[in-house]
Amino acid sequence: MIQETVKTRPLLVPQYMTQFSCIGSACEDSCCIGWRVNIDEDTYRKYKKSRDTELKPLFGKNVTRQRSNTTSTSYAKIKMGNGGRCSFLSEENLCKVQLNLGEELLSNTCAIYPRTINSINGVIEKSATMSCPEAARLALLNPKGIEFDEIEESTNTRGFMVKQIETEHSKYRNKPQKYFWELRIFSIQVLQDRTYTLAERLIILGMFYQKIQEQINKDGDVYAIPNEIAKFTNLMANQGMKDLLVEIPVQLAVQMELCKELVDYRYGQGINSQRYIECLTEMLQGIQYTREATIEEVTEYYKKSLKEYYEPFMTEHEYILENYLVNYIFKNLFPLEQKTLFEDYIMLVIHYSLIKLHLIGMAGFHKGLTNDLVIKLIQSFAKTVEHNNTYLNKVLNLLKVNDFATMPYMAILVKN
Repeated sequence: MIQETVKTRPLLVPQYMTQFSCIGSACEDSCCIGWRVNIDEDTYRKYKKSRDTELKPLFGKNVTRQRSNTTSTSYAKIKMGNGGRCSFLSEENLCKVQLNLGEELLSNTCAIYPRTINSINGVIEKSATMSCPEAARLALLNPKGIEFDEIEESTNTRGFMVKQIETEHSKYRNKPQKYFWELRIFSIQVLQDRTYTLAERLIILGMFYQKIQEQINKDGDVYAIPNEIAKFTNLMANQGMKDLLVEIPVQLAVQMELCKELVDYRYGQGINSQRYIECLTEMLQGIQYTREATIEEVTEYYKKSLKEYYEPFMTEHEYILENYLVNYIFKNLFPLEQKTLFEDYIMLVIHYSLIKLHLIGMAGFHKGLTNDLVIKLIQSFAKTVEHNNTYLNKVLNLLKVNDFATMPYMAILVKN
């Protein structure tokens, strides 16, 4: 008997991906609640042909064609029931499609989540969004930091590319994409250099991207990028950035005002995640935020929560936020998602500063933090904010319109 050889392909992954598997009904949140679920064309046609006595009427009632902007990957959608629950969820929060028909009959969206799949120069990269509690625990709670492995997977593994890039393509000859790998590796190395605090690392990264962006705006030349990487790497190794960082002022009132404006803006958009609403409520109570309170009063409570409850925990557990930022950079092909390199950096700071604001308020509410509280916040934040590109783009525009999209303001948002 001839044994068939399984064809494989190389895969670049953060190490936590080799440990990840869905924990099903044991999960404290459900990826099937509060979101829109797209159905690809192939799966839609299989559902229409199904003869399963329980599921056939559900398919007819709850799976509807997408009538605008239809693609093969977004061909139909599942109608959500009460509380935003998927119509195919059992009382035990298990998927009836998978229970009755097997995993191969799940849509691409359901089969792949929480994985994000990108392709760089033909090499597949997989990581996970932190909106999955189990993925968040594996990725964020590792004190040694995130490392990356090249592994093999079957070429038949299901998946669809979120983003693809060929950095050597001629159209990128004088574009930042040409130096994508150098920029990404440098950014991760900066964020993982624990001889500096995480706030210092973020500010250094901002100084670098501000310098690069100024050069690109001036003469459109990206060829200075390798030299700037070398300069900043050398300065960091020799602690040459420390004096510059000390001179940056701490302005908690301005930080408070900027962050609160962003949170208020999100609150006005409507929130589906009950877990995030709980975190947001605790944050507001923790800094004594009310409509009647002045920014000065709220800032005093914010300062108290920061010094007495947030910093004692985060001094020992800063690697959690470091891991979040490193995963963000890898997953989102940072710094190539926004119109400019510096705007990509701004988006990174928006995520960091909003998470930090929530955690400081929650620390005040609980009189301290735990790993479970931090995971709950980051996971529900990712589900509510990170997956909402419309909101994030509006936040970026809000900063630009108010002239806040500058390095001085980014430093204010970052530095405690």
